[in-house]
Amino acid sequence: MTRPAKIITGTLASLALVLALLVIFIATFDWNRARPFLNDKVSQALQRPFSINGDLAVHWRREPEDGGWRAWVPWPHFTAEDLTLGNPEWLKEPRMVALRQVDFRLSPLPLLARRIVIPRIDLKQPSASLKRLADGRANWTFDFGPADEQAEPSQWVLDIGAIGFDQGQIAFDDATLKTSVQVRIDSLGKPIPFSDIVGKSTAERVRKENAAPQDYAFALKVTGSYKGEALSGEGRIGGLLALQDASQPFPVQADMRIAKTRAIIAGTLTDPRNLGALDLRLKLSGASLGNLYPLTGVTLPDTPPYQTDGHLFARLHEPGGALFRYEGFNGRIGDSDIHGDLSFVASQPRPKLSGKLVSNQLLFKDLAPLIGADSNAQQKARGGAARQPGDKVLPVEEFRTERWRAMDADVTFAGKRIVQSAELPFTDLASHVLLEDGLLRLEPLSFGVAGGKLDMQVRLDGRSAPMQGRVRLSARNLKLKQLFPTFEPMKTSFGALNGDADLSGRGNSVAALLGTSNGELKLLINDGAVSRGLMEIAGLNVGNYVVGKLFGDNEVKINCAATDVGIKDGLATPRLFVFDTENAVINVTGTANFATEQLDLKINPESKGLRLFSLRSPLYVRGSFAKPSAGVQAVPLALRGAGMVALGVVAGPAVGLLALIAPSSGDEPNRCTPLLEQMRAGKAPKTVK
Repeated sequence: MTRPAKIITGTLASLALVLALLVIFIATFDWNRARPFLNDKVSQALQRPFSINGDLAVHWRREPEDGGWRAWVPWPHFTAEDLTLGNPEWLKEPRMVALRQVDFRLSPLPLLARRIVIPRIDLKQPSASLKRLADGRANWTFDFGPADEQAEPSQWVLDIGAIGFDQGQIAFDDATLKTSVQVRIDSLGKPIPFSDIVGKSTAERVRKENAAPQDYAFALKVTGSYKGEALSGEGRIGGLLALQDASQPFPVQADMRIAKTRAIIAGTLTDPRNLGALDLRLKLSGASLGNLYPLTGVTLPDTPPYQTDGHLFARLHEPGGALFRYEGFNGRIGDSDIHGDLSFVASQPRPKLSGKLVSNQLLFKDLAPLIGADSNAQQKARGGAARQPGDKVLPVEEFRTERWRAMDADVTFAGKRIVQSAELPFTDLASHVLLEDGLLRLEPLSFGVAGGKLDMQVRLDGRSAPMQGRVRLSARNLKLKQLFPTFEPMKTSFGALNGDADLSGRGNSVAALLGTSNGELKLLINDGAVSRGLMEIAGLNVGNYVVGKLFGDNEVKINCAATDVGIKDGLATPRLFVFDTENAVINVTGTANFATEQLDLKINPESKGLRLFSLRSPLYVRGSFAKPSAGVQAVPLALRGAGMVALGVVAGPAVGLLALIAPSSGDEPNRCTPLLEQMRAGKAPKTVK
């Protein structure tokens, strides 16, 4: 035999001898004698009490499921009974974890390469009590002392393939989150196939993308509270958690309720050791989307009750931050439908929400909670803090600006059809919502209505206290016959409404913003009609009275209505407010106070042409926005034609309003042009004395 052959033969013989001695040692050693040593070493390493209180033994058996030669070779299986792990000294409760039994298989050959390979660990009847105090100390965090920078890192590697478990209990108590949860795990008895829960199509897709999911083996029951809100739920999970195979999907299913929010999930978790990815069908419902903020940290608006159904995909270890995608979801918000895709990235310095939303039919009433304009009963149902006083019209519920700096957003929304009532359909809505470090912008917020366009730009700066807000509005070519389709005299009208507004204010509610607002409003209506019936359609009781006093029960043509209102510190004062009708010129003066919600208006009628106009005294409209009152002034008009006496004052506003006159279609001249031209020239419309 050559020298190299002798060396190889000797080496192999030595290895065989070492393995044989190791096998004999493992097989014959009374492992219970090692318990005190193991307990002491583990307790020192973890710096808290650890104890194997029951039997510690080794059994040799084959693993037929491994296949190949491994199925014929016995492997050592270690069993330890009645294990406990204590809490750190700063907790009163003595025990953190308890296990009735632990079984695991050790692969001997990798020990030669300094690898501790445990293909599987089975935990029987685990129970754990996880606690975190208000100061942040948590019993699941282990203090291993200061690291020795000069010490070489250990060359031994621990490799655990999977963890199996059976019924157990977990208690989680976190003072920092105001959360206390108890979870009970019980065997289902007979496993439930994955496809029976998620559906055959989803199961097939998961199987093609990853390995085949295991069956559901255990049931969960959850009770307690999350962030101070009542929590309850139940679900199902698989029985074997694969730690090394990141592609092996672990099945999860749950139906959870937190306060007025319900979440139903069914799908898989992959790479559970790193909580790597989620692929879930998510059904979400609740009283208001705004209620999700304290639960998820995602800033969403207040809404009516909602429900959605879509797919949630999550990749939790992306370089830019954990990524969540809610794709292809469908649902309802109030009586409006909602569809779209959203993504949420836990990026720095703030997470960001982005996506596209579409509603095929959006009801106006479902937009009311966005500005706190829904009823007190609806506010209470969605958990709103404010209650609208009975004597106030402008919404007083405050915007939750403290949430606006928690994240950024870039979301587009399209409403294909908006319905205020069955008789008045808005054609469409388009909005681009941008939120950046507390600055909320809607640029644009556009409505298609009555054959025209209503464009708005909204800017709300939540970075300042109180909030600063600005709204710019432009209304063009809103056709009167479409605005009032049930009013017969308007059906042949060629008239339109045009207007501009630019308002800015400060305050955290619509009422506060308007109560401090500064700016102006310009409005022009030509070729319309008015009657008491129209006021009833519009729901204006005071308008019904005023029109009745001016014109009786007759329907009267409006040649032009022109308004130019200046607003300062919430007080609106008309620079020009005039109605030119076929019978008379109606001039309105006075104020509307948005801060106090009080009206003080005076309506001066002047007859013209050859028609007899009987009213000889001005009218007044006074009182609150909620309950205005109207009447006839006791003093008759001092001078005929006095309603248009301030022509020098209105000449400037008249020039500004001329810019709102749209080009004529050729069918009819714009009836506002003559009136405004006369005012610009300092001439009053001809009146009958």
